[in-house]
Amino acid sequence: MSPTVLVVDDEPKIREVLGAYLRREAIDVLEAATGADALRRAFSGDTRPDVILLDVGLPDLDGLDVLRRIRQESAVHVILVTARAEETDKIIGLGVGADDYVTKPFSPREVVARVKAAVRRATMHQNASAVGAPAATAPTEVLEFQDLTIDRMRRHVEHHAQPIHLSALEFDLLAAMASAPGRVWSRPQLLEKVWGYDFFGDERVVDVHIRSLRKALGDDPNDPHVIATVRGVGYRFIPEPPA
Repeated sequence: MSPTVLVVDDEPKIREVLGAYLRREAIDVLEAATGADALRRAFSGDTRPDVILLDVGLPDLDGLDVLRRIRQESAVHVILVTARAEETDKIIGLGVGADDYVTKPFSPREVVARVKAAVRRATMHQNASAVGAPAATAPTEVLEFQDLTIDRMRRHVEHHAQPIHLSALEFDLLAAMASAPGRVWSRPQLLEKVWGYDFFGDERVVDVHIRSLRKALGDDPNDPHVIATVRGVGYRFIPEPPA
């Protein structure tokens, strides 16, 4: 079955161009010109989108309000499309649950590359859920550290023996860094490893998700115990596995 992308933009030309590029990649396309229509198409009908390309500047509802409503119902991968250059808008957007963003004017090929990467991630997660966790999880699938356990098969995290609720992308980010304790990851390396594409735009998208991950783990960036900032380079996973 072909993946489906919902393109939400009030400019017909943008919907037309993105739709053409996506269909060339055998991706089905739904379109919406308003926030209200986007919510209807996202949650009604036989086809639910695998990825939503969501313009921030919609004529009826603010795109960020649409995103908040989507997040109340779904963990679908959302890529914000914004003409607002201010960093504040980007940070706020990611803070309410966006997985990624692109800024107008953009390259359609860049957008398609990000969509395809998101579809691969979604397919991987769906396949893992369909298989289900085995009765005895293989040791290599469970990463254990002092006060922190990451079960990659069940996609479950416990910190100080308490379950931690993470988004799919936050989990992937934590698991990627925890797979190599002590390694320093650059932002472009994390973009390729977790988001699944080569670096195109603002790599600070990584910083925003690190901030969200730290908050979920209760990790103080000024006195970190899980994720340390390596100035000028990127991030390092601090805990070491038991000897």
